[in-house]
Amino acid sequence: MPLARSLSVTSLTGLEDWDDELDLDNAVLFEVAWEVANKVGGIYTVIQTKAKITLDEWGENYFLIGPYLELNVRTQVELIEPPNPAIRRTIDSMNAKGCKVYFGRWLIEGGPYVILIDIGATAWSLDRWKTELWESCSIGIPWYDREANDAVLFGFLTAWFLGEFSAQCEETPFIIGHFHEWLSGVGLFLCRIRKLPVATIFTTHATLLGRYLCAGSVDFYNNLQTFNLDKEAGDRQIYHRYCMERAAVHCTHVFTTVSQITAVEAEHLLKRKPDIVTPNGLNVKKFSAMHEFQNLHAQSKARIQEFVRGHFYGHLDFNLDKTIFFFIAGRYEYSNKGADIFLEALARLNYLLRVNGSQTTVVAFFIMPARTNNFNVETLKGQAVRKQLWDTANAVKEKFGKKLYESLLVGNLPDMNKMLDKEDFTMMKRAIFATQRQSFPPICTHNMLDDSTDPILNSIRRIGLFNSSADRVKVIFHPEFLSSTSPLLPVDYEEFVRGCHLGVFPSYYEPWGYTPAECTVMGIPSVSTNLSGFGCFMEEHIADPSAYGIYILDRRFRGLDESCTQLTSFLYSFCQQTRRQRIIQRNRTERLSDLLDWKYLGRYYMYARHMALAKAFPDNFTYEPHEPTAAQGFRYPRPASVPPSPSVSRHSSPHHSETEEDDERYDEEEEAEKDRQNIKPPGMMGPIPEWRKRSKKGSSEASTSSNASTPTIPSSPSDLSSPTNSLIEERN
Repeated sequence: MPLARSLSVTSLTGLEDWDDELDLDNAVLFEVAWEVANKVGGIYTVIQTKAKITLDEWGENYFLIGPYLELNVRTQVELIEPPNPAIRRTIDSMNAKGCKVYFGRWLIEGGPYVILIDIGATAWSLDRWKTELWESCSIGIPWYDREANDAVLFGFLTAWFLGEFSAQCEETPFIIGHFHEWLSGVGLFLCRIRKLPVATIFTTHATLLGRYLCAGSVDFYNNLQTFNLDKEAGDRQIYHRYCMERAAVHCTHVFTTVSQITAVEAEHLLKRKPDIVTPNGLNVKKFSAMHEFQNLHAQSKARIQEFVRGHFYGHLDFNLDKTIFFFIAGRYEYSNKGADIFLEALARLNYLLRVNGSQTTVVAFFIMPARTNNFNVETLKGQAVRKQLWDTANAVKEKFGKKLYESLLVGNLPDMNKMLDKEDFTMMKRAIFATQRQSFPPICTHNMLDDSTDPILNSIRRIGLFNSSADRVKVIFHPEFLSSTSPLLPVDYEEFVRGCHLGVFPSYYEPWGYTPAECTVMGIPSVSTNLSGFGCFMEEHIADPSAYGIYILDRRFRGLDESCTQLTSFLYSFCQQTRRQRIIQRNRTERLSDLLDWKYLGRYYMYARHMALAKAFPDNFTYEPHEPTAAQGFRYPRPASVPPSPSVSRHSSPHHSETEEDDERYDEEEEAEKDRQNIKPPGMMGPIPEWRKRSKKGSSEASTSSNASTPTIPSSPSDLSSPTNSLIEERN
């Protein structure tokens, strides 16, 4: 059946476009990952959010392959009969031989088909398959590594399925197998060893060895060329995993990574340069009116403020209207995620705010799951006290309102001395006495199992941020994922992010970075680094990221202390913004969400699939890519209006804003229109590669596209005839 391909978007010009649509009538795409309908980490988000745009391109010929896990299937998958006859015959054949393969729809946007393989049902074949792996690839898997054993089972079953599917098809289709991460890599190189007719793509979201090395406090990026890879992998007892990953990388037709920084890492650690970088995106839902997401921010912020009122009862001596919420979230990797440098910067920020007499208070949230045994009693008591105060105030208000109403009914002004009686005052005094607290508000909302050795808590003890009244920076460590059903902070993660003012993610090792990307989509400014894929991507496409609320911390070419000073500068400058400046900055940040939409970034995956078809089936598909030019890749200019915050990207020390709120020259609609023109400039399309499908006889069809019709790439972004550029020149 004919497939409808999604529209080609031309705003990201580092990628060529193609003129002819590939004939995908007889092509099938299988995407293989351990995190299909199985949430473990960020790959789950990648596959889940990308499914819709892939389904739009491939239609009924798109299938996801993952592990069968009973608990996940009950909540995420609707099991159905396969509508494709070849798939049905393949599953029946494998099940008849002792396997357990299930077919269904994944209950996410688009509802893609999923093929789930129960690896436990064929565990009896593990030793035989490990022997075959050793004999064919010289990769030995130790018995104690359960995750690697699962990868072997999953890989052999995936290769079995793809081979069986190819045999069951009446007319052999062009099969693409897209494998994510090392856990699915065994299936890829087995396809090549068995010479299956499958075009293979391997995407690494983070190299195994890189993650282990960074976790060990190694100067990773300055020593990439000097590591003894076999020794390092062996010392960490992951040599067999490293071999599995490296074998998949070298056997695949097309090798991709999620960012330029990971591409550099992969080239040194896996010894193959990626063919293409495929950045991660999100499904962006735009609001019809600009103020809608600002209203959501206000509503979510009010819910966080309610929690803060309870948490700091007895010490609520700061103005919540002048309180800014920072947060860091993600896996509990103390150094890799930058929690160490964030805490040190908060201590320095606290000093700066105190010595300068600032009225701004900062509440910094750490949302990082750790081992706990229950909620902290003092934290729960705080929310109970807040609720009791609220109930008391409502009771007094109701009595007051009733007396006021009755007085006005008879035409008299109320006697204020009689509006409240002794009972009311007694009730209010008891409520006030209940708010008295002898200790500081708790740092951690839960009882930690390893309190004495926890790195975050030990660092807080060292820097002395104990939530005292004198501190302008308060810290709350929430060692659990957020949930709307929590009795403590009943908000989900998205609502929490919307209610904060700044996300801080000073990661040392972050192949992509979904947390700052999610902030951007929701219009929340964030701090990232030039060692994260997201930070590098934004630096590549935005001339002055800080003007758009994307603060890029230099952790690659600066020492730890210098980076900490720069982060402190970012945080302090953000604290100097007025309320209106923060609103303007959020508007600008939200407009960048187009850059992170799968409608844009999905093109890179399309290109990778077409490249794989051409490499695997050269008699049927071909392509002639053009060499990228220096002009490819567009950088957003600085906003034409007065910047919403101090130009922190041009200063290394904290400083005050010199612009007053009333003097700002800013027109939201005018600037938004200019940004829209910058996002999709009509003249920024790159040269078009000559994509075509060969005839069955092997003769290439002539391409009729003319170079004369190809738009010319300007030599620099300033060559664009955009109304913004004259204003940029005036400011510079």
